[in-house]
Amino acid sequence: MSWNLEGTFYENCSCDAICPCTWSNMAHAATNDDCRAALLFEIDSGTVNDIDMAGTACLMVIQTPAMMPEGNWTAGLVVSDNASPEQTEALGEVFSGALGGPPAGLAPLIGNFVGVDHMPVEVTHSGTSHHVRIGDAVDYTTTKVMVEDDPVQLTNIVVHPAGPTLDVAQADGVTVDVHGISWSGDSLSSFTNRFAWAG
Repeated sequence: MSWNLEGTFYENCSCDAICPCTWSNMAHAATNDDCRAALLFEIDSGTVNDIDMAGTACLMVIQTPAMMPEGNWTAGLVVSDNASPEQTEALGEVFSGALGGPPAGLAPLIGNFVGVDHMPVEVTHSGTSHHVRIGDAVDYTTTKVMVEDDPVQLTNIVVHPAGPTLDVAQADGVTVDVHGISWSGDSLSSFTNRFAWAG
């Protein structure tokens, strides 16, 4: 059965901006001993298993080796607390890669899936800045890097589920502590842009 999701993506990771794991398509190591990332997908429209997914959101949090292709990632999900049990199950299927599409490319790298939580998800906007707050577990502000009126972009990023084009941003005021994965700081790597998935 076909499915599709569209919306806006907000990422922060523990690497210094710009994350070398991303700009190199995983060919270069993280700036720290590992890479810890929070990838939030705010869903505007779409259906999975004939279920309307509009208005839901899903955060994937990961902890990976410095060289991501080594695999054995730890991953967990946080689904917005407005999602029904049916929507939660559908998002789990999508983000596990079981339904194909962009998330399926990450599935072979995940060695430890730690589960699904529900929390309130709030994203507020001010110009090119976006404040992400997920319960008491995730809080950061991501600001796009602009040249005049145009975002600075990475292109041909084929290993990233929100690629192949990513708008470069910087995350500040970062505090993340979810599913046993935590980091904090300022001037950290971030990306934010629209996404459109299908499978």
